[in-house]
Amino acid sequence: MNYFNVTIMEKGKKRKELIKGANKMAAIQSAKQKYPRAVVMRAEQTAAPLEDTVSDLMSNISKSFKKKIPLNDKISTIRQIAVMTDAGIAINDTLQDVAANTENKALKEIYTTMSSDINAGSSLTDSMERYKNEFGHVALAMTQLGERTGNISQSYHKLADILENIRDNTAKFKKAIRTPLITLAAMAIAFTILIMVVVPKFKDIFERFNTELPLPTQILLFLEHAFSNYGIYILLGLFLMIYTGIYFYKNNEGFKYQVDRIMIHPKFYLINKAIFLSTMHKYNLVFGELVKSGIPINEALDTAVGMVDNLAIKQQLKTVNANIGRGMNLAEAFDLTGLYENMLLQMIKAGEAGGQLDAMLSKVTDYYDMRFQDLIDNLAAYVEPIMLFFIAGLVLLMALGIFMPMWDLGKAVKS
Repeated sequence: MNYFNVTIMEKGKKRKELIKGANKMAAIQSAKQKYPRAVVMRAEQTAAPLEDTVSDLMSNISKSFKKKIPLNDKISTIRQIAVMTDAGIAINDTLQDVAANTENKALKEIYTTMSSDINAGSSLTDSMERYKNEFGHVALAMTQLGERTGNISQSYHKLADILENIRDNTAKFKKAIRTPLITLAAMAIAFTILIMVVVPKFKDIFERFNTELPLPTQILLFLEHAFSNYGIYILLGLFLMIYTGIYFYKNNEGFKYQVDRIMIHPKFYLINKAIFLSTMHKYNLVFGELVKSGIPINEALDTAVGMVDNLAIKQQLKTVNANIGRGMNLAEAFDLTGLYENMLLQMIKAGEAGGQLDAMLSKVTDYYDMRFQDLIDNLAAYVEPIMLFFIAGLVLLMALGIFMPMWDLGKAVKS
């Protein structure tokens, strides 16, 4: 929303009113509706008032800390809906029962509202559309498919399978990186303690030296001085930097795109492969399941690309549907993205020609899953050399920083 100073004339008096609107014409229209007896003279865009800026900032901060609905809870309720509708229970009664049985307050409220919407005459798809952010694009697509085919149960069983697959891969990736992250944190804490406890004991000795101290010692003394005098500010600065980065990543599309593009750059060892393989596996899994379920390819592509979190990859995949609209086949459109290997393109091309696209997409999904699982299973072996190099660097810095001045003092005494 933008803000406009709208000049109006009412009862012979001219005044300005602050009006919110998407654009200038919308602001003028809003002013006419709000002051029907006044004459709108002009509208000029202006900055948002301080109270609204603060309010928007606090709202965004609260959204950043708002707890998301756990995926396990969503999968559990979706399974319940599938089973109950398969037993012939009406969808509005099913949603009401699921709302009564779930312990998650957010889901309880959502399903209660959806049940009321359906009782009021809305379709399940229209009702779920309001909660697309909570459930995601694929849930909405499978709901549309279920209503279109009259088989909500089968669609929701398939939806639960897709979400379980995504959940399992996400959990496995988090588990794989947990140990390296804990090791890094432990190293950082240990190094900080050494700087704060060990270095001060040698500080007085170093200060008595009349010669210039070696570079490693200067680094240690600088770190000790910084931690001792500005430690709280350094921690606060790190926290603000991390929070600001997360905030802009979630709320600024341009910033998110640049970060996502960097994260899949070849120079980002392991991280680029993990993000690329997991993203492509999720995309092809959802796309293949939607095609297999009978959803048209153009709709399946739009839904599948909505599941992609990395904006750099997402922009490349968005071109697929546009190129198909220009007359290309699926394999050619995928080829132009530069994301698919030639072997996979040949498989997709063969699937299109033989009328077995869903089977070939399943094989493509399995290929990305196999590579992703291999990466995760061997992550420790890949990360171990980096961790050892990092540990060796810190130990070497500490040892040289403390002992090099001692060696120089010993040489001075001998001479």
